[in-house]
Order: sequence, then C-alpha cells, then structure tokens
Amino acid sequence: MKWQGRAGSGNIEDRRGMGMGLPIGGGIGGLVLLLLFSALTGQNPADLINDGGSDSVGTSGVQENDEQGQFVSVILRDTEETWSSVFQQRGATYQPPTLVLFTDATQSACGVGQSAMGPFYCPGDRKVYLDLGFFEELSRRFGAPGDFAQAYVLAHEIGHHVQTITGTEGQMRQMQRANPGSGNALSVRLELQADCYAGVWAARNKDRIEPGDIEEGLRAAHSIGDDTLMEAAGRRPVEAAFTHGTSAQRQQWLRKGLETGNEDACDTFADLQR
Repeated sequence: MKWQGRAGSGNIEDRRGMGMGLPIGGGIGGLVLLLLFSALTGQNPADLINDGGSDSVGTSGVQENDEQGQFVSVILRDTEETWSSVFQQRGATYQPPTLVLFTDATQSACGVGQSAMGPFYCPGDRKVYLDLGFFEELSRRFGAPGDFAQAYVLAHEIGHHVQTITGTEGQMRQMQRANPGSGNALSVRLELQADCYAGVWAARNKDRIEPGDIEEGLRAAHSIGDDTLMEAAGRRPVEAAFTHGTSAQRQQWLRKGLETGNEDACDTFADLQR
C-alpha cells in the first residue's frame, strides 16, 4: 500500500509506555484466547472491558522515526478525508475520532481496555484504541500479514465511529434492549456494516492500493470470522453465538464496500426497517 511520504493525522493520543498494569492479566499474548472466548460465549470483546475508569493523558501525535505510528497516522488521515467528503456530500460535517495508541492496558470511557481485547472503538468517548502489537498477532497467529490488512482493521474501527455519529449504533442498542434475544444477531449486522464501511474507504483511495492489497484485506476479514475462530478453538461453529459474522459474511460485506464505494450499499439493517 502506498502510504509513505504523505501527511498523517493530528488526532492521535499516544499513551504507549505509560506502564499501566493489566487488571485481568495477559498482554498481547492473550489476544487470541480472548477473541476465541468472545466467539464461543457470544460476547462482544468491547463488552469484556472492565467497568469504570477515566481517561489517561498521553502525548499528541507520533514521532517521525516511529514507522508503525506514522503508518496508522496516515491511514487515519485517509479515513478522515474519505468520511469528510461523504458527509459533505450529504450536507453534514464529519467529526473525526481520536486514535489512542497504548501498550498493554489503558483507561477509556468504556472502562479498562487492554491489548488482549484487540483494537476497539468506545462510543462513550468516541475514540479508537489500538495496541500496535496487534498487527504482529494479525500476521503471525491469524495468518493475515500486510499493511493493507492492518489498514482494514483500523478502517473497520473507524466504521464504528461513523455508526455512532450517524445514530446507527444507538438505534441498534435500542433494538437489542427491546428484543434481547436478537442481541447477537444485531451485533453481527453492526460489525458487517463496519466491514462494508472499511471497503468504502478503500474504494475511495484506489490510487493508493497496490497489487495484492485487496487480497490481504479479504484474508484478514476471513481470519477473524466467528466460525473460523470457533473452529480454531476446536469447537463446532454455533450461529446463535456469532457476534461479528462468519468469515464468508465479513468478506462479502468488505467486497460490497470495495465494489460500490457507496456507504448506502452498507445498510445491513434495511430489512428490519421496512
């Protein structure tokens, strides 16, 4: 993916190395275990963050010699430009989130976030949280290497921010409260829409995509499907426990965003609104 030499975003809060202890153990080595536990129990990883806690204070931006930090900064700016354009076309103003980089664990408005969670978005403070060590796990344990695979992960989390500021996330929570039995199925719809939004971002930045990039993104989408995670844990996939969608579904909705470049094509809730 072409990203070097381009300006990055200033909406980054760097908390790496602040030395906060892990409340339930782990570190990045526990990532796969927690994701597998989430798949098997039907819990959203973000719901496994401990309650309480206030924001930590970090430094703004990233250093010039920090290649990984520079990379996510550039991708973050790409998403800002993409969604600012989309919102402007609709007569609205996009309010970008802050990306928090941390090591091991950090405070968020959703409670204590930790590396074992993987990247997550917190609607409470409208921030994306990322331990860059996840990218090594994505390559080594999930078999999804490549910079575009990493960019897809970040673009997916930004998709959750778009859902929050457009009201989709809030509407989904209301539907879950009204019909608790549909909670997991609704969560899947939200996740698949975020995958589609990641595809929209990629489609609108085609001039920066290199041969093999799309395959990297699709491989990453496949590797984190609920059924694939359950099978990796030696369990039979159970649809009722899915919270993020199957590997095939995640690839399908990522492709839809890639092929259309249109956020309207990403309405996974359309049939519920008729």
